[in-house]
Amino acid sequence: MVEATPPGLKIFHSLWGFSGDWHEAIARAKASGFDGLEVNLRHPSLGGFEPLRVIQALQVSQLGLIVELITGGDYVPDLSVTPEQHLAELSEQLPRAERLHPERITLITGSDSWSEALQDHFLEVVLDLVEACTVPVSLETHRSRSLFNPWTITDRLARHPRLRLTADLSHWCAVSERLMTPELGLISAMADRVDHIHARVGHAQGPSVSHPFAPEASDALEAHRRCWALFMESQIARGVQQPTITPEFGPDGYLPTLPFTGMPVADLLEINSAMADWLKQGALNR
Repeated sequence: MVEATPPGLKIFHSLWGFSGDWHEAIARAKASGFDGLEVNLRHPSLGGFEPLRVIQALQVSQLGLIVELITGGDYVPDLSVTPEQHLAELSEQLPRAERLHPERITLITGSDSWSEALQDHFLEVVLDLVEACTVPVSLETHRSRSLFNPWTITDRLARHPRLRLTADLSHWCAVSERLMTPELGLISAMADRVDHIHARVGHAQGPSVSHPFAPEASDALEAHRRCWALFMESQIARGVQQPTITPEFGPDGYLPTLPFTGMPVADLLEINSAMADWLKQGALNR
């Protein structure tokens, strides 16, 4: 375990599920004590804003930025979208994201429906595009995508030494119907490739618990905490000065809702802010 929370740890506010404008997003992040924003390039809050205005607003507020890119439609890719179309979308989006001067880009791409051979070929072309980017890019371990399967990640990393990861283990909980823990060889094997963490707590039957600090979620929270601590320890050993992590509880069927009314069982901002506070208080040290 790490001996102390790294002084440079930066905690980002996810705009997933947020419907306000860019200035409101900045104000909310500042008020909630976040160090930056993580936003999808297609998020409505960015609509109509020139890159320079986005950059200036962040600079004035002393907030960082992480940009998320998705290809193939929405977060779950359209099965009719070909690998070539995914790559064309990525080629168009990367320069647009770079113009926002983010600290990093996290990429959700590919499809779980493709063969292993096609996945490997696709990832090599993606990595060629990423290598030409001026901003660090990591690929998310997102279900329905090329990195959906925890049991193939070790071989995938061996075949693609340039591949860097955004670790969202909650997706793998849903895929494998079990909690991810450091005792699994794949978690230890991927640690040195993890450059960014999405701090959502999944469980054996889904990608998000109702509330991470509810007593019934304690085992799931501890399993995730131990994995995140391992990833953070690896980053510190590699000399990373400002590790990044984004509490990423969100809507769209992730946060459970009450029957008939569709009302969420908890407040997203409260959950993500509580996760941020917990991390700031040294949760990854225990």
